[in-house]
Amino acid sequence: MIRRIIYSCSFIVLLLPFPITFPQVISKIEFGSISKFKGNDYLAWGKISSGMKLSEGIEDSIKIRIISSLKEHGYFHPLFNSIKFERIDSVKGLLKINLSEGNPTIIRKIYHSRPFKDSLRITNIISSLENSTFSKANIESVFGEVMDFYEDRGYPFASIKIESFELVDDSSHNHYSDIYLSIDEGIKSIINKIEIAGNIKTKDYVILRELQISKDESYSQKKINDISSILNRLRFFEPVETSSYYFNTKDEGILKITVKEKQTNFFDGILGYVPAATNNRSGYFTGFVNINLRNLFGTGRTALFSWQQETQLTQQLELRYLEPWLFGYPFNIEVGLLQRKQDSTYVQRTFDAKLEYLATQEISASLLLSLQSTIPGILNSNIFTVFNSSELTTGVNIKIDTRDDFYSPTEGVLYNNSYKYITKKIIGPANFITVDTKTNMSLQRLEFDFSIFKQIMNRQIAALSLHARELQGSDFEVSDLYFLGGTNSLRGYREKQFEGNRVAWSNLEYRYLLSRRTYALIFFDTGYYFRNEDAAHNIPQLSSFLTGYGFGLSLETSIGILGVSFALGKGDSFSQGKIHFGITNEF
Repeated sequence: MIRRIIYSCSFIVLLLPFPITFPQVISKIEFGSISKFKGNDYLAWGKISSGMKLSEGIEDSIKIRIISSLKEHGYFHPLFNSIKFERIDSVKGLLKINLSEGNPTIIRKIYHSRPFKDSLRITNIISSLENSTFSKANIESVFGEVMDFYEDRGYPFASIKIESFELVDDSSHNHYSDIYLSIDEGIKSIINKIEIAGNIKTKDYVILRELQISKDESYSQKKINDISSILNRLRFFEPVETSSYYFNTKDEGILKITVKEKQTNFFDGILGYVPAATNNRSGYFTGFVNINLRNLFGTGRTALFSWQQETQLTQQLELRYLEPWLFGYPFNIEVGLLQRKQDSTYVQRTFDAKLEYLATQEISASLLLSLQSTIPGILNSNIFTVFNSSELTTGVNIKIDTRDDFYSPTEGVLYNNSYKYITKKIIGPANFITVDTKTNMSLQRLEFDFSIFKQIMNRQIAALSLHARELQGSDFEVSDLYFLGGTNSLRGYREKQFEGNRVAWSNLEYRYLLSRRTYALIFFDTGYYFRNEDAAHNIPQLSSFLTGYGFGLSLETSIGILGVSFALGKGDSFSQGKIHFGITNEF
């Protein structure tokens, strides 16, 4: 009986008309009287958003967070007129925040203990804070500049701190502050020892000569920060991490550089067979062989052998060698031999040499020398192809390279500018040399390359490249012209599809890093070519502006960086797109 009574009472209680309540939700937020910052700033500072549930004490929490953020921006005297929640219905409500930021606090005077060295320079840096807003960002920026100054002069353990500050108001309700700083230089640090780890093949002296860091020199943070990008540009290692500096038990300053060697010797090739198209013709082999020996015996020397058979009558052979730091001085010497047979039109042989002076790790200047001979093909003695000629080329080149990585840079620029002067002599064929033919002539080549790389967000890189080539002279042949189109210039068109004495192209890319040296990309290319009229050979003036766009992938492989892209040219349908393949494994 007792149990039945309890159940009955419980049932009756459940049926009583108690009001049902639900948590209130902030559906709208309004700010009043604000003038110095935007509403979105206050939303971020207060950590509030529409759809947020109302909880007890939320107004005080929002107020505390906003006041703290305003102080970080130099506003120490904000006034909260009101902060309240107004119901719209049984669930939703409006949060009204009415406040006045007041005037910012201005740094009036800075007092600091004078450091022992470079006191004038430090005073000038710190004095730049005076008459600026007393904000966290301003102070951290100047303090960072002071620390950079000391670190680059051998004081990596210097410290600076605010001992105290005074807030002062004037009669016009303007706010000022006097700040008292203390600076401790710490002990001067010396690189007593340099430890290099991970270089199984590469000699220690090869790394040290590139870095231009020696034992017993003063510590420099800038040099430490530059180690990674300098070694990455060598292309001998996997991406190099930031080096470390520490003191051992003997109070010796140790600079430790850790690297991981990558494969630097490559052998790759493809061989194919094209069967005869008719009974009167024979089949032929096509393909390429590429042997690239970088960092020979760990000394930084490089050698290259490359052979390519494009069609039955077109082939190319190239040999190159680089000797770095000639006799221990900052000079690189590079020599090369290139022979190209262009179908039945001509055979061209080029011997070139370059002496490069390494002014700094990022800037170099070169002297160029080249000897070239062009021999026309023999098809029909009555058909003109090119003159039998010889050329002597001299020139100069200036290069600036601040990229943090050769294969997949995220920051930096690459600037390359060349001027070449060519003296050309026409030897034959005799039946095409007339009284109007210039047998001796001079040509000039101007070549310009500029690339800039910028990380816009995490893993996202914007890359822009500009290139221009111009051949100047009174007369030139097809073998002298520049070619445009294909993987390394204007994508969406065949390799070397266009030719001209003046060409220019640009490549705009958005890259998303999948790993340090692998990325997906979308791109937009533009190109322009111009060829002068050649009335003597019935060649009209030609010019055109072209565009290409598409997407691709750049993959780090054991034989180099493999690039694959799909591109559409101007006016192409999807079925007319071109697929480009290329391996970035430069000499």
